[in-house]
Amino acid sequence: MAEETLPQLLQRNYECYGDKKVGMRKMDFGIWQRYTWKDYYDNVKYFCLGLMSLGFERGDKIAILGENAPEWYWGEIAAQAAGGAAAGIFVDCLPPEIKHIVNHSDSKFVVAEDQEQVDKLLRLKDEIPNVIKVIYWDPKGLWSYDDPSLMSFKQVQELGREYEKTHPGLFEQSIAQGKGDDLAVLCYTSGTTGLPKGAMLSHNNIRYCSGVMKRIDGFSDQDEYVSYISPSWALEQFVGITSGLDCAMTVSFPEEPETVQEDIRDIGPHVLFYSSRLWENLAAQIQVKIADTTRLNRFAYNAGLRIGYKMTEFWEKNKKPPLHWLLLYKLAHLMVLRPLRDKIGLKRTRITYSTGAALSPDVVRFFYAMGVKLSNIYGSTESGPIATTWGEGVNYEAVGRPVEEAEVLIAEGGEILARSKGVFQGYYKNPEATAKKLADGWYHSGDAGHITEDGYLIYWDRIDELLELVDGTKFAPQYLESRLRFSPYVRDMMAVGGNERPYITAIINIDFDNVGKWAEGRNIPYTTFTDLSQKPEVRGLIQKEVEKLNRVLPEGARIRKFANLHKEFDADEAELTRTRKLKRGPMEERYLGLVNSMYEDKEKFALEAEVRYQDGRKGVVTTDIAINSLE
Repeated sequence: MAEETLPQLLQRNYECYGDKKVGMRKMDFGIWQRYTWKDYYDNVKYFCLGLMSLGFERGDKIAILGENAPEWYWGEIAAQAAGGAAAGIFVDCLPPEIKHIVNHSDSKFVVAEDQEQVDKLLRLKDEIPNVIKVIYWDPKGLWSYDDPSLMSFKQVQELGREYEKTHPGLFEQSIAQGKGDDLAVLCYTSGTTGLPKGAMLSHNNIRYCSGVMKRIDGFSDQDEYVSYISPSWALEQFVGITSGLDCAMTVSFPEEPETVQEDIRDIGPHVLFYSSRLWENLAAQIQVKIADTTRLNRFAYNAGLRIGYKMTEFWEKNKKPPLHWLLLYKLAHLMVLRPLRDKIGLKRTRITYSTGAALSPDVVRFFYAMGVKLSNIYGSTESGPIATTWGEGVNYEAVGRPVEEAEVLIAEGGEILARSKGVFQGYYKNPEATAKKLADGWYHSGDAGHITEDGYLIYWDRIDELLELVDGTKFAPQYLESRLRFSPYVRDMMAVGGNERPYITAIINIDFDNVGKWAEGRNIPYTTFTDLSQKPEVRGLIQKEVEKLNRVLPEGARIRKFANLHKEFDADEAELTRTRKLKRGPMEERYLGLVNSMYEDKEKFALEAEVRYQDGRKGVVTTDIAINSLE
């Protein structure tokens, strides 16, 4: 492996492909803007030299804040080419979170997308003193701004072109100095237990993690990939950025988050990575749309899917299907499943990934039945991929089998331990947390699970979030939550129990769009999310979904009561992480009164909620939340 760093991979691709192959595309006003590998290289080169002219030195960092776009990639790799590193920030982060990451990472420059993100940074100007320049790539709405700390992406590149005249060959020399052990990115953790920590990943770390997936799934320079998950997330670093460079894939960027589905259908990617929540949402959308179609289409869909589900049984047992089932499946694939996949942009997709929160086995089976072989990836920012679906056979209840390059051990107490070349260098400026996470030479995941006799890794939940039932056995709330989210009418859920509570209860978010359509089809009037969630008919609808789940659960682990919350769980209110994982501790504390009411035989709870008006004033409203009991 002659190339040790990402900029060296970019240089290799530039020399190999030049203008002969497209390296990335961005949808802009309905037209694909194409960038060859030469364009890719030149944009990185001149942005890198521009940063150097402004004072960026080896070991420095930049922070990047924006939606997925070529400029994100260019900015990160430019910083690495100059001997530095990049820290990603999720686009929906609030100013206090941005301030923490920018200051903690010691970033000297912040690359931001647009006016919205620039405004956040300008409000923080006096609180982020180390930042020399805020550099934006979308100038819309910023033409009248005259703050001296602001520069456009193109202005920095122009500085780079001028700087090259007096420093010829500097960019190439700087790339050549890069080593595999150099820090490449700071990926900030989701912050489920406090402020996000900066996980240090070297070029060797991310190249190893990318290589694991390349060897399993066989990426090639003929593959197309859609970059949708934020590069602040480690797996996008492994797949979109690193595999994109390593395998010279064409990486495409949707125009807007709202146009993702249309853009994906236009591209027809071979490789696609969604978070588990996005796969759940897609499954729900498909079910609702099928329910709204004609009887003939519903009949064809149900018949095709039943055949697909039968095939999943053969795949799970690693058995060859009988000839008549193969013929039926080919017919179903031709008449129903392939057209359905085309509608959602997955007609050409051969590699799909899910990661983040636990994904329901029902969702995995659903997509397998459609002919989409959805691979769970178990791992973390700190460890890289530990297990995924590979080889023959599949276990829908598992997160896959440990990859060959990693050692996986189940410690006493059920904790999953791992070690590989993908394990991070440590937490930035936090040696105590690093020592705890890497004790005894193993990465301590904090997750509970076990390995089956045939080698599959079963993930239960975070160790400190397992519920202890009345009989003393422990149960994983994420299992309940992921299974119920398969319902098209449930957006989210938090299971509650343990702490000597006699049974399990649930706080549920309805899916407002899907439940709204259901209500309109039955002439049930409603006004707001709160109003819809508390309708007796909607409570009955959700109760049926909970009862379906209870039928496949052991007696002691069934949900006995639930309440439909008056609003969605919100990351801005510290109820979710930026990757949509529940912050269980803060959630239980926030809704303690509602939880206690479900254990006190009450029929409703008056929940007080703070509201913020457009003029900045705050107020408090009281909402009656109905408590629903199941026999």
